[in-house]
Order: sequence, then C-alpha cells, then structure tokens
Amino acid sequence: MDMHTVVVGTSGTTAEDVVAVARHGARVELSAAAVEALAAARLIVDALAAKPEPVYGVSTGFGALASRHISPELRAQLQRNIVRSHAAGMGPRVEREVVRALMFLRLKTVASGHTGVRPEVAQTMADVLNAGITPVVHEYGSLGCSGDLAPLSHCALTLMGEGDAEGPDGTVRPAGELLAAHGIAPVELREKEGLALLNGTDGMLGMLVMALADLRNLYTSADITAALSLEALLGTDKVLAPELHAIRPHPGQGVSADNMLRVLAGSGLTGHHQDDAPRVQDAYSVRCAPQVNGAGRDTLDYAAVVAGRELASSVDNPVVLPDGRVESNGNFHGAPVAYVLDFLAIVAADLGSICERRTDRLLDKNRSHGLPPFLADDAGVDSGLMIAQYTQAALVSEMKRLAVPASADSIPSSAMQEDHVSMGWSAARKLRTAVDNLARIVAVELYAATRAVEIRAAEGLVPAPASQAAVAALRAAGAEGPGPDRFLAPDLAAADTFVREGRLVAAVEPVTGPLA
Repeated sequence: MDMHTVVVGTSGTTAEDVVAVARHGARVELSAAAVEALAAARLIVDALAAKPEPVYGVSTGFGALASRHISPELRAQLQRNIVRSHAAGMGPRVEREVVRALMFLRLKTVASGHTGVRPEVAQTMADVLNAGITPVVHEYGSLGCSGDLAPLSHCALTLMGEGDAEGPDGTVRPAGELLAAHGIAPVELREKEGLALLNGTDGMLGMLVMALADLRNLYTSADITAALSLEALLGTDKVLAPELHAIRPHPGQGVSADNMLRVLAGSGLTGHHQDDAPRVQDAYSVRCAPQVNGAGRDTLDYAAVVAGRELASSVDNPVVLPDGRVESNGNFHGAPVAYVLDFLAIVAADLGSICERRTDRLLDKNRSHGLPPFLADDAGVDSGLMIAQYTQAALVSEMKRLAVPASADSIPSSAMQEDHVSMGWSAARKLRTAVDNLARIVAVELYAATRAVEIRAAEGLVPAPASQAAVAALRAAGAEGPGPDRFLAPDLAAADTFVREGRLVAAVEPVTGPLA
C-alpha cells in the first residue's frame, strides 16, 4: 500500500489524487481549512433547523416528498431512512477502486463547506478510507441524476455501521463489525447529512478520471503498435513528416505522428518496398493512424477539461452559500460528465477498429507484402495468428456496441419529479468495459506486429532500435516469438498485461525519449 498522503481542502482535488487514493491506497487527511469550513457551514444548517419555516433537505422530505415539513424529533430518523431506503442497488459488486474513488470524491465535496455536514462525519469518511474498508456497492441503482444515489447510499450505510463492506483482507463482513475492529464509531446523522452524502456525480466522475489515466497509456501504446505495423508492412514513414501535420494543426494528430516517427527512427524496413514493389500510398489504417489516434487524443483532452471542472466543483442539493443561504439547485445533473464518458467510448471503439484492420493486413498474404499467411511457421500445418485476429475482431464488435451513447437516453423517476436524467453511471460502467477491451485489442496488434518484425529481421532487414526494444521486452514478459503453433492464450494474456501496465511505453522510451 502506498502511504502517500492526500490532503483534502476546500477547493476540490486533482485527478492524480483520485488515482492515488482509489488505486494505490493513499491516506487521506482533512486540511485545517476544510475542518473550519465544515464547522462554519454546520452552524448555518443548525440555525435553519431551529426555525419554524421549512427548508428543503433540512426540515422537509426529499424529491417528490419535499412538500412535507418534518418535525424536529423525526429528523434524525429521516436522515437514517433516506440512506437505508436509497441503498437499493442490485447486481454484481463494482470494483474496489471505483468505490474508493466514489467515497473520496464525496469527501471532497463535503470538505468544501457547502454541504452543511459536521466535521466529525467528514473525518469518519476519511477514517473508513484509511482503514481500507470498502462498502459493497452494486452495478445498478444510479440514473446519473440527483447523484449516483444507490451507490453513494451504500457507502453512507457503511458510515452508519450498517450493511456489508469488504475489509482490507478482502473478506466481506457486516460493516458494524469492520468499523469496530478499526476503532471507528458509526455516525449518527443529523439534519441534511444523509442527503448530503448521497447527492453527487462522484461515481461517474471517479470512473472518468481512471478511464482517462488508462486511455492515456493505451493511446501512446497504440502509436507504438501502429509504428510497428507500418514497419512490418514495409510502409513509408514519409507521411509522418511534421510539415504535413502542421498544415492540419489538430494537436493530437501532431503528437501521434511524432510518437510514431520517433519509434521508427533508424528503421531499415520503412520504405523498403520502393526498391522492388512500388506502392504510391499505404492503406488508410497505416497512413491515417496519426489522424485517428490524434482525434482520440484531442477527445481525451476535452474530457480531461470537463473532469477538471468537476473535480473543482461542490455538487450537492441544497447547498450552503457563503452568505448563509441554503439554496436548491440542479448541479447534481450528470450531463457534462455523461457526455464525455460516451465520447470516450466512441473514440476507444474507433481506435480498436483501426488496430484490428492493421492486424488483419499483417496476416493476409495478399496484402502483407511478403509475410507468410497468418504469420504461420508452416502455413497449412500451422494456423499462426488466425484465431488471435478472430478474438480481436470479437472485441472490436463488442466495442462498437459499447459505443452506443447512454447519455442519449433518459427515463423519468421519483413520480416525475426527476423527469430527465443523464444515465452517466451507465456511461461510465460501459466505458470501463471498453477500456479493458481496448487494452486487449492493442495487445493483439502488438503481438502480431512484433512477430512480423521478427520475421522481417530473419530475412536480413534491420528493425528500428525502438522496435527491437519493444520486441525484446515483450518476449521477456512471456509472449513468445515466431515458431510452430502453440497454446496461444497465455501469450496473448502476457501481451495484454504488458500493454495495460504501461510496460510497452516504458520499453521504448529509453530509445525514443519520453513519448506523449
């Protein structure tokens, strides 16, 4: 466990801190300013709670039941009840890192001082994270509006010592037992606190932040695999010249072209076809790789802008304003996050598609410019990578289905009070699957391209130094090179791990310098 400490203040957090807490077990502390802001906002809520006039979320019911004024003796029960009733998730458990991101981002908003939650509740949230206690949260229960309600409710239930949670040893136990084992007292919620723990875009935002981190690695990896495929196909690197990309100045396109050019530096394969079998142009999947990869990179950059704004936000309803007002609002609506989650699923599907087209070209003797059919050792006796491409094609087909936007849908709820929702949680869940699949797709291209480069090298053509480094590192990782047919799944699994852990990028950067 990484014992790096993340300090939560009043002005939001960073993507790096989300990943540190969610994936690497970083400890969480509240800043002195956050504790002060929490206490000041609580004084405002307590003052409003003492007045006879109803205030939404403080002394009323919720959603379609907001018209009922709740008497003081029932308000603690009201807060407990909203958590219990909203903890209505169903389906498989979501991943530990998603739940930790969810809890941390809710704490980020609570610490802003705009929610009216007491400092001791915020401290308990930090204590639960630091103890490695992970509430059991289910796949279904959020419409991406009024917050990720069911997922956040299951987290709040753990703070109350109810429901189930996973301990640091991975065992699921009653939450009350886990809190007691770590010396954490369950919270007794007061006015507004139950509502404040449920009303945010934290789940979809956490998944967006982690998807961006993963996709940055996969886009750089895909630049490398595209360069390897270009090299194996004896393509030309002239299309990567910076002056060509300067006249269509999409930033990501220039970055991808530069990455590919640096991987191919010193290659004895590029352009070799011009000596004996001239081609005027390479196929689109080879020639247009920077344009496709680059457009995806630019989409990532836009999504990161949206994530940054959301990370700086305090999402709750109602909110406590600096002038003492407690006002209802619609900031919990997940549309901004939902849209970019869907955008990323679209570009991930297209990146997977172009990777698969290059793989297919490497395996087809009619289009591979002299490579053996399916890169087989003894074609006919051996099938080579024929079915690896089938697997890749199945993944690409699934990616296209996952690219259908969730945010184009809405379904009304809460007796038509919540009559337009974002479906952002659903967009985030399918994006996670898409990112996993994209890593596998890139890995198959890598496996095919490195085998093809080695076949060329055996013919006396010298690959680029960066290509040689990629091949050597992949082989050391357990994905074997050319030869007779063997059990292929372990090799593909090794290539998948190699790509998703960032080891492909790490293998070539000592040769190319840092890639973007």
